[in-house]
Amino acid sequence: MDYQVTAIQELVQNKSQVIIRLKEQIGRVVVGQKDLVDRLIVGLLANGHILLEGVPGLAKSLSVETLASAIAAKYQRIQFTPDLLPADLVGTLVYNPQRGDFVTKKGPIFANIILADEINRAPAKVQSALLEAMQEKQVTIGEETFFLSRPFLVLATQNPLEQQGTYPLPEAQLDRFMLKVKITYPKIDEEKEILNRMAFTKRDNSVDQVITPEEIMDLRSVVDQIYLDEKIKDYIIDLVFASRNPEEYGLQELINLIEYGASPRATINLCLAAKAFAFIQGRGYVIPHDVKTIGMDVLRHRIAVTYEAEAEGLTSEDLIQKIFDEIPVP
Repeated sequence: MDYQVTAIQELVQNKSQVIIRLKEQIGRVVVGQKDLVDRLIVGLLANGHILLEGVPGLAKSLSVETLASAIAAKYQRIQFTPDLLPADLVGTLVYNPQRGDFVTKKGPIFANIILADEINRAPAKVQSALLEAMQEKQVTIGEETFFLSRPFLVLATQNPLEQQGTYPLPEAQLDRFMLKVKITYPKIDEEKEILNRMAFTKRDNSVDQVITPEEIMDLRSVVDQIYLDEKIKDYIIDLVFASRNPEEYGLQELINLIEYGASPRATINLCLAAKAFAFIQGRGYVIPHDVKTIGMDVLRHRIAVTYEAEAEGLTSEDLIQKIFDEIPVP
């Protein structure tokens, strides 16, 4: 076992060099937002879609566009609006009068990286079409099924402020996202650096392409090999089960505060995200800190609070933090 860990450690240290170059390129355009950049790369390596939530102007779209620019892959930005139709997303059949038949016109979903900007502004049918593509990695147009490109990653943004005229994502659809990342305001020194870089009518946001889709698929196979000890697996399962049955873990105060806990998909995604996070740290094995660091982003949209919790001003993040504080770390 020690030999296997040593071997994967050497492999990770070798393969993770491209991640350092990727971060350097993103840092040429995006100031600060280290946690956001790490989460974007985790999603890329763990084959998990990401929901980004934050007020306007926090570089959500810029970060995604910069990441896509550093990858030699096809990128599409889709601005979600209330009048968007599923066909605008996945494509449709177009009649050819000269030949007297229908021709398939593929939509913007046929790309490697999709920026679904303000996903909560589109109606439920459009959201469902996107989320079905996210889950199945395929799209049906007419009677024909088309497989999507690999890798296929959806990075969706939503604005938490303006709720009028929006269509909030149902809990079952939120569960399709591996991570929900909340983006906060930059620090004062970062804000000054943003001012120094961006306060120009013409800005250079170009970056070098440092990784290809084939290399991403290769890195994913390395992430799959990262060592996860049985004690870490049990720790992940305990965290998820504590959100479902808090009384079994001595968390009686949470019994009336959690409407329902995290799904088995949370267990799988927490494992994959922890492995990917360990990889970008240059480690071939997962430690409890990896789980705790990435755990909030995996769980915050998968635990629903009761009316009683809302009345007390508690959020799912407060309850998750309580679980992290109480569950023994291996």
